[in-house]
Amino acid sequence: MSNEAIVVLLKLLSRLPYTVLVAIGHGLGFIAARIPSERNRVVKTNLQLCFPELTQEAIDQLSKQHWRLLGRSLVEKSIIWCGSEAALSKMIEVRSEVDLSDRKPRILVNMHFTGIEGSIILSALAKKNHWPRTSGFFQRMKNPFFNQKIIEWRNRFGGNSIDRQGNSIALIREIRKGSFIIIAPDIDLGLKDSIFAPFFGIQTNTITAVSRLASITGAEVCMMITALKLDESAYVCSISKPLPDFPSDNPEVDTARLNQIFEAEIRNRPAEYYWVHKRFKNRPNNEASPY
Repeated sequence: MSNEAIVVLLKLLSRLPYTVLVAIGHGLGFIAARIPSERNRVVKTNLQLCFPELTQEAIDQLSKQHWRLLGRSLVEKSIIWCGSEAALSKMIEVRSEVDLSDRKPRILVNMHFTGIEGSIILSALAKKNHWPRTSGFFQRMKNPFFNQKIIEWRNRFGGNSIDRQGNSIALIREIRKGSFIIIAPDIDLGLKDSIFAPFFGIQTNTITAVSRLASITGAEVCMMITALKLDESAYVCSISKPLPDFPSDNPEVDTARLNQIFEAEIRNRPAEYYWVHKRFKNRPNNEASPY
């Protein structure tokens, strides 16, 4: 399928009734969970590493639940990238324990749950609620066409996507201006500016950017979790109070602390985490990759 055809498909999907869109996503996930693939192996490897107490049957069941929600999130990208403010507002509710209009320097630490892209709701509602614009790092895609398209879609409400490669100064400037700064540090982004910190009892390569940026700018650090409601009818984007005593004077301690917060959140809703990512691909002391 051509790039242009995929764009047309996304726009068509975004116009479907939400319940129909969700059903399509669940169906895609049902199929994907049952087709042998590299990503299916990655999911099960991650689950086995993080939940060694589970039986193989339980791992298989959790994997199927994950794919069901991942399929849903895939088709929901049509609303995330092409939907209106009204459509996004129906799909995602914002609950915040801080005043989002106070323009304090603040970093929102996002996690790779299946609803991670729901953070765009902050950008969509900014003008109406007198919130600042949303800025955040993005990882370049291999496809130049969609790399540019997704930047345009994410920025369509006035947001600001910043290429994470060599643009820390731009992000620091945005933090000091009081923009919403969103960082998702719970994936393996390579060994640069990273340390190995415990995550599910495993030494895991993790960037130290949150601690370093908070130290430089004096920004508050709040957790931002976008997760399904209990009845799975929609998502809630929850923003916490600032983490106490963060940052410390030790980025390694801060990064390990964040990993433990991530782990606790994942244990609350394990099927929603982004298990298709090779979280443990870089290993300390030249250990072999589990993948």
